[in-house]
Amino acid sequence: MVYKSKIKKTYLLTPLAFLISGVLSPTVFADDTSLEVIEVHGHVQNKHLALGSSESLLSDLGVDFSAAGGVSNLPILNGLMGDRIKVRVDGADVTAACANHMNPPLSYISANQITAYNVVAGISPVSAGGDNIAGVISVNSISMQYNENNGLSWHSGYVSAQYNSLGNGRKLGMGARVASDTVSFNYQGAFSDAKSYDDGNGDLVFDTLYRAQNHNLTAAIRDEKQQFVLKLSHQKIPYQGFPNQYMDMTDNISYGAIAQYKRSFENSELEAQLNWHSVKHEMGFFSAEKTGMMPMKTDAQDISSQLKWRIALDQNSSIFLGQEYYHYSIDDWWPAVEGSMMMGPNEYVNINNGKRERIAVFAEYGSQLNKQWWLNTGVRIENISTNADEVQGYNNGMPMMNMGTMNSMPMQPNNATAAIEFNASDRAKTDTVVDVSLLLNYQITNNDELQFGLARKNRAPNLYERYSWGVSNMATTMIGWYGDANGYIGDPDLAVETAHTFNSTYIKSAKEDDWRISANVWYTDITDYIDADIIRSFNRFGLEDTTRNVLKFTNVDATLYGVKLDLTANIYKSKQLGNWQLKAKVTNTRGNRDDTNQPLYQIKPLQTEFAINQQLGRFENTLSWQWVDTKTRIDNNRFENQTSSYSLVNLNSKVSWGNLTLSAEVTNLFDEYYQLPLGGVSIAQLKQGSSNRFEQLAGQGRSFNMGVSYVF
Repeated sequence: MVYKSKIKKTYLLTPLAFLISGVLSPTVFADDTSLEVIEVHGHVQNKHLALGSSESLLSDLGVDFSAAGGVSNLPILNGLMGDRIKVRVDGADVTAACANHMNPPLSYISANQITAYNVVAGISPVSAGGDNIAGVISVNSISMQYNENNGLSWHSGYVSAQYNSLGNGRKLGMGARVASDTVSFNYQGAFSDAKSYDDGNGDLVFDTLYRAQNHNLTAAIRDEKQQFVLKLSHQKIPYQGFPNQYMDMTDNISYGAIAQYKRSFENSELEAQLNWHSVKHEMGFFSAEKTGMMPMKTDAQDISSQLKWRIALDQNSSIFLGQEYYHYSIDDWWPAVEGSMMMGPNEYVNINNGKRERIAVFAEYGSQLNKQWWLNTGVRIENISTNADEVQGYNNGMPMMNMGTMNSMPMQPNNATAAIEFNASDRAKTDTVVDVSLLLNYQITNNDELQFGLARKNRAPNLYERYSWGVSNMATTMIGWYGDANGYIGDPDLAVETAHTFNSTYIKSAKEDDWRISANVWYTDITDYIDADIIRSFNRFGLEDTTRNVLKFTNVDATLYGVKLDLTANIYKSKQLGNWQLKAKVTNTRGNRDDTNQPLYQIKPLQTEFAINQQLGRFENTLSWQWVDTKTRIDNNRFENQTSSYSLVNLNSKVSWGNLTLSAEVTNLFDEYYQLPLGGVSIAQLKQGSSNRFEQLAGQGRSFNMGVSYVF
């Protein structure tokens, strides 16, 4: 007998915590031969046809995205974005090492490399991860498989390709595995490339081009009770346009390593993991679609460890214990530009030897109390410390100029003075936080289920929120991941965000499982939410409608709430026309600052989605329709734009012959022009002179997409 996970047999209760519908979206496996046997609820994706960004996979589980680069869009859960969401790649934390979050965790993995993924919106078990108030997104590429014979031999492989007419997009994915009954080696690679896309009017959306490649090599060895896995990863992004930022990505090179050990005992299971991730990131300009001359560089490392022990107390209950350590370090500097009076003669040191360290312990209890009640509860304690060394500006006090015109600006706050004040300040900060979660599931009848949860969760400020010290217009506009063209100043004295969340879901299904409907409501009250207050205004382009604000990060109280309705129904079945299924979803989210009652930034308006799926033999066809309401609730401090309502229709078809799968898709079938409610503004369009104001970033026009995948 060789090592296999005992999760399903002995510890089913703990994974069930990750299947609470409404509190937690279903775990989806892209490969049904994954090592860990966890019950799968929901549609299993064809991993070999999924290429490029993981956005298409996660959107099905209720994740929204704030527009950024082609592979770097930032996830949003329940109206909360960025570091408020804990994103784990193969169980490891990866921190965005950029003042604009151009390299967020999900940008380091391609969809074809993902074998399992889940989304925890709002209330998550403490074992899922700390340092977040919005939820947890977990994606996994480690799925070791073995042959039955004891000699190393070929196991499986695949090659997939996709072409998109919009932006001349090309994507390629490949994988190969050799294994014996105790040893397994797996390689997965991905390449994607696209030019800037056109909107529904046929106009070019400037600076949306990109190119990226990812490589993973995983090796594993096992015996009857244990398994050791080593994964090496590498990514190269030579360029990526960011239309809603003043800068672009001109290089991003990363290397990573994960060592994972699992051992099963009679009534328990031990898991230990070490993680290392290093990135060299550069920003600047590479395309005539957005020109400039300023370089920015970042070097960063994530090092972490996790030790977890799951113990079965009896047949119906278990306890999960864990200890975790995370260390993140970053240097962020802007080299001097030769011949520039503003950007020289020194290099601008934005964050010098910045450090963020977390030490966490947790205990979680799960139990099937009786035939109707299930319970999961836990406590997590974290100590979080941050610090940064002394900094310097480009020069010793030269007044800044208007970067958009030849005219001098009025005197601005001086970066040299700000550096002196920052260096004299107390920058070492330590916070101790406590997370608590309670999840309950009540099986009213065989076809009625009620779920609800309560949680207290915390997130400490990131290094840019605390240590972005520059005060000039140019320096502040280099900071921020909001795509709003405003400028931001940090505050070392920012407090920890603390969220108290209530979540409840009612699920009703037919006796024959012909339909299933769920209704989810949630409410989050956040103390010390990190928002931003206006310091002053500026007009970089000198036009009537191009005024922006410089804002300083500050703590306020905020409230978010929302409702989600979800329906799945089998509507028709025959031998001639196959099986027909309807899926419908309605989502509405609201968020406000408590002191001013002003809407929070980038909250998506009411959204509805309908899809009809037909399965007939080897053919599968899907017609989907999405409608998004007018966005009128906007953050005036950030000059957030209103957007009009729009609807998108998509068609998708797949057919399989043995090991070969072909797909054809038309997105935005009617070539509708629309602006992205979460897209921010197009700085590239304004710099090109095709607009006299900060227009909202436009969405993609019609695209004809063809894909092919062959498994061997």
